[in-house]
Amino acid sequence: MTAADLRQRVRDKSVLIFAIVVPLGLMFVFNLAFGGTQDPELEPVTVAASADDADPIAAVLVDALAQVDALDVTVERAEPEQIRALTRSGEAGLGLVVPAGFGQALQRGEATAVEVIEGDGAGLETDVLIAVVHGVVDQLTAGTVAAHAAGSAGLPPAQIGAIAEAVAGDTGGTTLTEGEASSEQLTSSAALVAGQAGLFLLFTVGFGVLGLVAERQQGTMTRLLSMPVRRSSIVTAKGLTSFVLGVVATAVLLAAGAVFFGVGFGSPAAVAVLIVCVVAAATSLMFVIARVARTAEQANILQSILAMVLGVAGGAFFPIAATGLAGQLLDLNPVAAFIRGLGITAGGGGLTEIGVPVAIMLGFAVVCWALSRIVPNRGAAA
Repeated sequence: MTAADLRQRVRDKSVLIFAIVVPLGLMFVFNLAFGGTQDPELEPVTVAASADDADPIAAVLVDALAQVDALDVTVERAEPEQIRALTRSGEAGLGLVVPAGFGQALQRGEATAVEVIEGDGAGLETDVLIAVVHGVVDQLTAGTVAAHAAGSAGLPPAQIGAIAEAVAGDTGGTTLTEGEASSEQLTSSAALVAGQAGLFLLFTVGFGVLGLVAERQQGTMTRLLSMPVRRSSIVTAKGLTSFVLGVVATAVLLAAGAVFFGVGFGSPAAVAVLIVCVVAAATSLMFVIARVARTAEQANILQSILAMVLGVAGGAFFPIAATGLAGQLLDLNPVAAFIRGLGITAGGGGLTEIGVPVAIMLGFAVVCWALSRIVPNRGAAA
């Protein structure tokens, strides 16, 4: 019966459309619309700087901007009166005016101000550079304060200079190294692929289990029960049909996403376990719908409502952040657990690290299976 159902569903083009074509199309659309905004790339930026070439401390501040590894920064020298015009015209994304006597003022402990001017269309790049300016100025100020404190303590000039240089160059014992995103995080493209796969899985598995409702309504179920076939065998066959369709469709969507969008989800074995668990959870939910719905139309409506609610709440379109009780309820969503599990595997996690998402999905499956045994069979009563 399972093989016959699968052959029938494969011939039915609506399965391929809902399980493969539509989610892939949405992946392309959403990736084009939102992929670049969620994972922005830093653009090259030009800085128009004015500083006294004879002031070594001012030169340190200007040179620090050109040494930001994460950005392609071009520093162009200009006169102070030209800075605003350059930023206003867009020729420079950021303007920096270091006043004359900046270094001497710092050394004497006098008040001095560095002027930073953001250009039209300033974005994340200029925010990074402004943060660098603040950091360098704070470090230089700390060195000056340390030097004055050392002088007040009566230390010799040689030691005062060494202390000031050490403080100004101290980074607090920290170093900046390139790393990887922490576990449970996916890139925007990977999250879209995983989210759409989880959402449309809830539609795909309905082609098997919810067929019970249609056959019951059409009278096919009565004819099947008149044959020497147990009712449990029929239900199991429908469940296996849903399970196989769900596993194949989800695996195809993840594989297609990896090819078309250049994303990866890590260990194939761990990903396979996540797919099996989320398909089991979705299939169990369909059994509850099959018990509650009186007609095929009601079953389709309930399926659509639950699929959209679980999909949206699980992050199929965009991440959902919540705390407290709401956050705990969202964590029990099998779609959210599936995406979270893929985030773990994408970050290098294996079978031992995906225990929590797997437990959530299997727990959801057990609860839905229990409900399907408890709730009245409204369709049979009708």
